[in-house]
Amino acid sequence: MKKWVYLFSEGNATMRNLLGGKGANLAEMTNIGLPVPQGFIITTEACTQYYEDGRQINDEIMKQVMEYVAKIEEINGKKFGSLENPLLVSVRSGARASMPGMMDTILNLGLNDDVVASMIKNNPDPKFERFVYDSYRRFIQMFSDVVMEVGKKYFEQLIDQMKEKKGVKFDVELTAADLKELAEQFKAEYKAQLGEDFPSDPIVQLKEAIKAVFRSWDNPRANVYRRDNDIPYSWGTAVSVMPMVFGNLNENSGTGVAFTRDPATGEKKLMGEFLTNAQGEDVVAGIRTPMPIAQMEEKFPAAYEDFVKVCALLEDHYRDMQDMEFTIENGKLYMLQCRNGKRTAQAALKIACDLVDEGMIDEKKAVSMIDPRNLDTLLHPQFDAAALKAATPLGKGLGASPGAACGKIVFTADDAVAWKARKEKVVLVRLETSPEDITGMKAAEGILTVRGGMTSHAAVVARGMGECCVSGCGDIKIDEEAKYFTLGGQTFHEGDFISIDGTTGNIYGGVIPTVDASISGYFGRIMGWADKYRTLKVRTNADTPRDARKARELGAEGIGLTRTEHMFFEATRIAAFREMICAETKEEREVALAKIQPYQQDDFEKLYEALEGTPVTIRLLDPPLHEFVPNTEEEMALLAKNTGRSIEYIHNLVSSLHEVNPMMGHRGCRLAVTYPEIAVMQTRAIIRAAIKVQQNHPEWTMCPEIMIPLTSELKEFVYVKKFVVETAEEELAAAGVKIPYQVGTMIEIPRACLTADEIAKEADFFCFGTNDLTQMTYGFSRDDAGKFLGYYYDAKILENDPFARLDRNGVGKLMKMTIDLGKPVNPALHVGICGEHGGDPSSIEFCNEIGLDYVSCSPFRVPIARLAAAQAAIAAEAAKEAAEKEEAEQFQAEVERKVEAAKAALKDAGEKFSSAAMDAGAELKDFLSAGVKSLVAGWEEVKKTFGEQRNK
Repeated sequence: MKKWVYLFSEGNATMRNLLGGKGANLAEMTNIGLPVPQGFIITTEACTQYYEDGRQINDEIMKQVMEYVAKIEEINGKKFGSLENPLLVSVRSGARASMPGMMDTILNLGLNDDVVASMIKNNPDPKFERFVYDSYRRFIQMFSDVVMEVGKKYFEQLIDQMKEKKGVKFDVELTAADLKELAEQFKAEYKAQLGEDFPSDPIVQLKEAIKAVFRSWDNPRANVYRRDNDIPYSWGTAVSVMPMVFGNLNENSGTGVAFTRDPATGEKKLMGEFLTNAQGEDVVAGIRTPMPIAQMEEKFPAAYEDFVKVCALLEDHYRDMQDMEFTIENGKLYMLQCRNGKRTAQAALKIACDLVDEGMIDEKKAVSMIDPRNLDTLLHPQFDAAALKAATPLGKGLGASPGAACGKIVFTADDAVAWKARKEKVVLVRLETSPEDITGMKAAEGILTVRGGMTSHAAVVARGMGECCVSGCGDIKIDEEAKYFTLGGQTFHEGDFISIDGTTGNIYGGVIPTVDASISGYFGRIMGWADKYRTLKVRTNADTPRDARKARELGAEGIGLTRTEHMFFEATRIAAFREMICAETKEEREVALAKIQPYQQDDFEKLYEALEGTPVTIRLLDPPLHEFVPNTEEEMALLAKNTGRSIEYIHNLVSSLHEVNPMMGHRGCRLAVTYPEIAVMQTRAIIRAAIKVQQNHPEWTMCPEIMIPLTSELKEFVYVKKFVVETAEEELAAAGVKIPYQVGTMIEIPRACLTADEIAKEADFFCFGTNDLTQMTYGFSRDDAGKFLGYYYDAKILENDPFARLDRNGVGKLMKMTIDLGKPVNPALHVGICGEHGGDPSSIEFCNEIGLDYVSCSPFRVPIARLAAAQAAIAAEAAKEAAEKEEAEQFQAEVERKVEAAKAALKDAGEKFSSAAMDAGAELKDFLSAGVKSLVAGWEEVKKTFGEQRNK
């Protein structure tokens, strides 16, 4: 029978894929002797089976679950469902990858009316009675919300009504009688919503809770988080079932969340928050504002001393900053979770460098432990220092996630999404955020909350997303329904501008200007290590000198794509280009193009200068001509006047250029086939610019790369290449200089992949344009796919947007085929990628795997690509070493098997010889002969085996 369930003592940290991150770490903490309530883990494979069985837990899995319930009953000395000594448990999710707040947890499971009455009967202390009813009302609310999907708002309203009725502000001020009444109200609300009584059977509660955790793997917020963080749906989640320890037992109990280093700055200090007489949800939900972890020493000195030791032990064990959840019950410390903590990009760089300096990790580990996507936050604007100095904060919260955000105020996640869709920048202002707000948090420039601390939902999720967040500004008086709040004597309504500083926690009215971020120090060290270990080159996609300079500053080693068409839209050029479109003869087109050529040459000179002699790939004109024609009557009239044509002629021209499917129409190299003079003009500008820059910088080695777009056929490529080469040679001869240049093609059409061995005979390089290659392979319009891809995600047909994350199974196979066909034909062929995928870490990993020479991405993603390329190289090296080790171990095992076989043969022969020697007669001679032959054969086998080992 397959093993679906493991005790904590049966697992370890290496079993993350099977036990999930939370379960594997609970097992590891158990192994190293930390105080962990002993429970069990239902595997990720059980989650997958749950979905395969039509979202049901089959009998085999449930049987094992109940067997393990019996085991933890024995370990903990309590009985599940017992009235005398009841075992209460928590049921928690835990995927391989950390997904904070995305899935569900149920606490205090096992309570019912009878258990509650028995517990109170056995302990007449009024404070204990309050604790029991507090736990019961929490369980009813959580079970109703998480398991039965009754909105928690109904229960929160009842709590607020009770507090108002009793004249108190906090839940902890409610008495045992108040909480008992609440529990009854909660059960009544449950029945009103669902038409049935709250389940009292603990086994039913447990089964439904496990199903709810499995189900939460597929909830909307988890699906969004997985897509954003490249977590496959197929992984599933494990479920941890753990005996409850109660931070809400009394004033000598509490709960908290802590980090071994500051997750916002990376400073090496214990940082966190705790609450007395509370359960874990109270800390992260922001219902009560928690106290700093340092104050725990005053309240629980012995437990605090133990906790500090645990923190040091865990960081030393995992060699990384740890995020921990703990509970203190009657003064005793219990560890409920540990994981490598989420952190800001600034903190990640500092922590990695500090760990290297402390001798905890090496450079490769430091490079590998940083999420490349988080570097994005380092490179985005911060508030202008002068403007910030002149501004006066209206209020201050906690700087929960660094950065600067400015935008119009919205009060709901849905509004944030809707306003962003109409190009509005917004700041999401909430009393407190919850996991349901994830889409709105993504859409917003920043997040501001009234409640919550540094470990609240808003803070943790914002840090993980790299988004600016200020939390816990208690001075804000907010009315979310009326959509306004007051702060610092001012009232802000929906649509008003606000600026927030996620580093200081300051809040400002109006707009504060921003400036580009500056990077140095730890960033430079990490990037230096990344460059040391990566094998992929990193270029940039840049169309302007400004972009090129920024990319070079951020470490770009050349330009992988310059889109020349972007240069045509400036007012001084578009008129001439429209003249070219209107021309009826080649000569007229050449006259118009001659007006543009000096501008193009100047553009290219500035790009070459910015890139300082590194490779520059310039793509010839790609878009269809209809993108350049006038759209208004005024523009058409002006074009008619400038070209001496009638308005009717211009109207007919614009109409004739319309295409049913322009992305697959008259564009790319097809334009150059139809109008070679365009390619001639651009080549002339490219070569003349290279000649001039080479003369100005003799220390550089200019080698422009001219890229012909949208090739699908060898003869098509050769036809256009002929004009490019003839023009380039003509220019070089006229200047009397020799400058190398290359002519290659953009691989964007599946047919080009299939015939890459033919095209490679003529091309100097290939560059994958994966935006169009994805479009052509899927048959999706990249401009329209967003309208229906959401349905594909919901139906689990696709897990990610293929235009954002490279499709390895389809597009990736075409890319690999292209390289496998092209390189043998042309060993000097260099191959890169310049689509949007060139800046996506998972896509970069694949590019490294199939042997690309470089990736090219937007300027601000260059550091991301450098780091991702290094991580890919380090991972590939580690995988190779692991494979070689496994192969060596298998060989050693085979050698040992053969030696043992030879020994056995020798022993057998010896025994037969001894036996036969005791018998007299004619058979002795024959047997002796056979024995000798057997000995010789055995010896030859031994010699052969050791010979193979020596050769290996």
